[in-house]
Amino acid sequence: MTPDQLCLGLFVHIDLPWFSHPFSFNSFKIRNAEQLATLRKLGVKHFRYDPDRSDVQPAGLSAAPQVEAPPPPPAEPVDDGTLAAKRERIARLAQRKRKVVEVEKALVKAAGVMRNISKNLFARPKECMEEVSELVTQMVVAFLDQPEVALHVIGEHSGGEETYYHGLNCSILSMMLAKELGFPRAHCQLLGVGALLHDIGLNDIPDRVARPRHELTAPERHLRELHCEYGVRTGKQIGLPEPVLRIIAQHHELADGSGFPNRLKGDQIDPLARIVALVNYYDNLCNPADQAKAMTPHEALSLMFAQRRAKFDPKALQVMIRCLGVYPPGTVVKLSNDAIALVASVNPVKPLRPWVTVYDPGVPKDEAIMLDLEEEPDINIAKALRPIQLPPEVYDYLSPRKRVTYYFDADSKKGRT
Repeated sequence: MTPDQLCLGLFVHIDLPWFSHPFSFNSFKIRNAEQLATLRKLGVKHFRYDPDRSDVQPAGLSAAPQVEAPPPPPAEPVDDGTLAAKRERIARLAQRKRKVVEVEKALVKAAGVMRNISKNLFARPKECMEEVSELVTQMVVAFLDQPEVALHVIGEHSGGEETYYHGLNCSILSMMLAKELGFPRAHCQLLGVGALLHDIGLNDIPDRVARPRHELTAPERHLRELHCEYGVRTGKQIGLPEPVLRIIAQHHELADGSGFPNRLKGDQIDPLARIVALVNYYDNLCNPADQAKAMTPHEALSLMFAQRRAKFDPKALQVMIRCLGVYPPGTVVKLSNDAIALVASVNPVKPLRPWVTVYDPGVPKDEAIMLDLEEEPDINIAKALRPIQLPPEVYDYLSPRKRVTYYFDADSKKGRT
């Protein structure tokens, strides 16, 4: 099909590298005269089109089956302002990916520190507590004080390290929420320590009960609930401060009194413990020991808000939803143009229009398309998908973690508040 045969309503494929044309996708439906004019200026002699996804036939072309022409050699497109903006977006994407790699390295290192602390907690309690305090200080600097990246938690590790990553998830997200809620810096430090160590009592419970992959019996559930009490006992032995002990004691208490161990309600629960209880509940829904029961971030947040909001501090829940968005980072989504994408970071002002990384087999994985849906008015999120629903090649391309990724980008707030 020649450029002259292009018309509104055709679903076309552009046989050029993604970075050398101004459109967000290599294939799309032509919706307006501006797109039509830009396509004809690309210097491409022949276009392919998809009859099944087109509203019309190409101008002057019969309805007979189309014979696919070999892709023409890449042509130099007109380098207008739109293309320059796209190249700037590619550069921003490369910078974002570099930051993500840096944060991933920091978290792997933090998990190693947590593993060593756990092994030496009783042998060197004073030194270990100094290491925990220093780790939290470093995490504040790495994740909360850098304007470009406020939060990025990964956890695709298996076995015993899941415990360390769960603690890291809870600590970073809890401190982020506390900062948004206006808590003093000193309280955030105590919160970070308490969230890191909130499950310390699980070390005194058999692993098959502490991290179950089966439905617990009533006696097993009772035994597991004792980890709050055991954690406080351990915390006192190693000299944890009282605010941290309260977090350990109350991180399963819920605002409606349905939690444990003491069925506390509302203001009976320590303010810092309320934050950890909220974050702990969310992370356990997304990252259970039995991955077959894992919810997507979107499902978890929707469940908590729609059906269980009475269980949580309402202000903290509101702030978490604002930070994580309707479609939290790590959510796999289907877009309105049928593309599959992974939510990369949120738009706090327009939660239905986050940044997404798009699966496109015509674009190398390390150059994957990243879209700001606020700048794509014709594209919406149609629905959230579970990673298990993805074909292997799509799963590998997007690389959704076995465990959930949280990625809160402070840049997304700039110019939008």
